[in-house]
Amino acid sequence: MPSDILFLLSPGFEDPAYPGVSFYCEHCAQLEGVLSYYPQVASGLDVRRIPWQRPRVAVVELVGEHHQWLPLLVLGDGSDDHGCKTGTHEGRRFVSGKEAITRWLSARFGIASPHP
Repeated sequence: MPSDILFLLSPGFEDPAYPGVSFYCEHCAQLEGVLSYYPQVASGLDVRRIPWQRPRVAVVELVGEHHQWLPLLVLGDGSDDHGCKTGTHEGRRFVSGKEAITRWLSARFGIASPHP
């Protein structure tokens, strides 16, 4: 069972600042593409797609309210951070942002890296 949790925003959310417009997170969409390119990555993680609205309870429970920016990878106990860790909360390590997460995915699963 995967112990690393990848949080992504569910597509089709609305932002009250832009009434009547439906959005997706471009950074989460990039990671969705990586998951579709490499099914072994998707099956090796606990991927959770959550709503845009805050508070993002599932995230807050693991890394606190100050780390709700997505995408976010929460590392399981014993997982190697491969030098990509961006923070910790109460001893739980996490990797935040698409660049750091894609570096971690490449190191962890031996997949190709994004072209610079």
